[in-house]
Amino acid sequence: MGSFNAMDRILLHCCCGPCATYPVKWLREHDFEVTGFWYNPNVHPFTEHQSRLTAAQRLSERFGFPLIVSEGYEMVSYLRAVVGKEGERCRECYRMRLERTAREAAEKGFPRFTTTLLISPYQNREAIREIGEEAGRRHGTEFFYHDFTEGFRESQQMAKDLDLYRQKYCGCIYSEWERFGKVKVR
Repeated sequence: MGSFNAMDRILLHCCCGPCATYPVKWLREHDFEVTGFWYNPNVHPFTEHQSRLTAAQRLSERFGFPLIVSEGYEMVSYLRAVVGKEGERCRECYRMRLERTAREAAEKGFPRFTTTLLISPYQNREAIREIGEEAGRRHGTEFFYHDFTEGFRESQQMAKDLDLYRQKYCGCIYSEWERFGKVKVR
């Protein structure tokens, strides 16, 4: 964890409402002024995307933090980035979302950005860190790395207590197929 000043502004990429619960809480406890950012073209189908967005918006209202919602739904861009590279699809997905978050952070004057992806024990945190740091360097903002997995179970309970929509798969059509089709796509 790098050094930071009290009440540093941070842009938090939110993959969904449930995963944002603990990181928002933790960041505030460590004197960050949190603004959420919604950009998830990987989430399919569109109805799932909208359910997750609604949950993130509900959390934003309940916890009282602003949420910037990226315009549009760039499903085609996501698919172009991962088709034929299924074995690297997660890295491509991280790259796409963290690149956009870093750009948004730089454009809006946030000195740092991070992501709720760091709460999941199922995500590759080292790849997220590497890609986030690269994106931060390119855009002149710092990727703030913290392993939020310590709060994974707490986040699940918080989401349940808040009656937030809780998804059953990571987000992309491949992860849905792996989850419900009991296959491994690689």
